[in-house]
Amino acid sequence: MCISCHTAVPYALVRPALRGVMGDRTPTPHETRMLEQIRRRVGSTAADQPYYDHTEAKKLESRGVEAVLNAVVLTHLGDPGAAEADQHVRKAMVRLWEAQRADGAWDWLEFGLEPYETPDSVFYGASVAALAAGSPAGQRASSDAGGQAGLERLRRYLRSNVGSQRLFNRAWALIAAARLDGVLGATERTAIAQELASRQRADGGWSLADLGPWRWQRTAPPFAPPGKVDPDLQAGSDAYATGLVIYAMRQSGLTAERATIRKGQDWLRSHQAPPRADDLSWAPWRSHSLNYDREHGGTRGEPWRRMFMSDLATVFAALALM
Repeated sequence: MCISCHTAVPYALVRPALRGVMGDRTPTPHETRMLEQIRRRVGSTAADQPYYDHTEAKKLESRGVEAVLNAVVLTHLGDPGAAEADQHVRKAMVRLWEAQRADGAWDWLEFGLEPYETPDSVFYGASVAALAAGSPAGQRASSDAGGQAGLERLRRYLRSNVGSQRLFNRAWALIAAARLDGVLGATERTAIAQELASRQRADGGWSLADLGPWRWQRTAPPFAPPGKVDPDLQAGSDAYATGLVIYAMRQSGLTAERATIRKGQDWLRSHQAPPRADDLSWAPWRSHSLNYDREHGGTRGEPWRRMFMSDLATVFAALALM
C-alpha cells in the first residue's frame, strides 16, 4: 500500500478530529492497515527496499518522503496513551532524523507534478515533518541529542526559507507553526493569514491556481503543466484550496467569527456533493489536478486517479468546517 501525500497525510489529520466530533474511539479498518504496514516498515532495517528505486536519486527522494510520512501517520493515528505506540513512534522519529538533510529539510520526490512532487515541494515536506516533530509523541521521541539537533535544523530551515515560498507552502507553514514552536513569529503568521485572505474570490472560495506560482519542473518561464488541463475547471474556486486556507487560518489563531472564514465555510457547505448510489468516484467535495485533465476519462483519468485531489478536498473541507 502506497503511503502518499494525497492520502496518508490528510487521513492522519482528519481521523483524530472526526473521532473527537463523532465520539468514535474505534480505529477504522483503513487506519489499522496503515498502522500495521508502517510499523513493519519502521521496525525493520534501514536498508528496506524504497518505494521508488529505479535511480539513485529516486532512492534518496523515496526514503526522505517515507521517513516524513511514516512519522506523521504514527504520531497522529497511534494511541497516544499506549507505550507500544510510543515505541513505534520512537523508531519512526529515529528514521526521520537519520533521513534529514544537513539543511534541515528532506529529499522529496520529483516527478514534475504539482503540488507535491516538484523541487518546490521540499518546503512542504519539511512543514509536514513539523507536524510529527511537534506532536506530543514526536517530542517525547526526540528528547535525546540527535532529536534535539534535528528539531533545531528543522526550525532553522522553515524560518529561513518561508519568505521565499509560494503561498501554498506558506499556508502549510502556518499549520506547521501551530504544531512546532519556534517556526514563525506572530508578525509572520499574521502576514501570511492576511495574504491568504486577500486571495479569497468573490464567491467565498479559494482556487489552487491562485496559491502558486506553479512551476512543475521548469526552472525558467514559460511554466506549463506536463499535460492538458481543463481551463474551465481550473478557473473556479475549489474545495481543496478553500478547505486548506480556512484550516491554516484557523490554525494560526483566527476564529470562525471572522467574515473571511464564515464566507469560505458557506462556500464549502454549498458545494458539498450529494451522495450518488454505486458511484465509486463520488466524493463529498471535489478538486482537480493541476497537471492533467483527469475528469474526462482516458488513462490519465481512470477512477482512482480522479480521486487524488478530491480525497484532499474532502479531508480539508471537513477540517475547515469543524
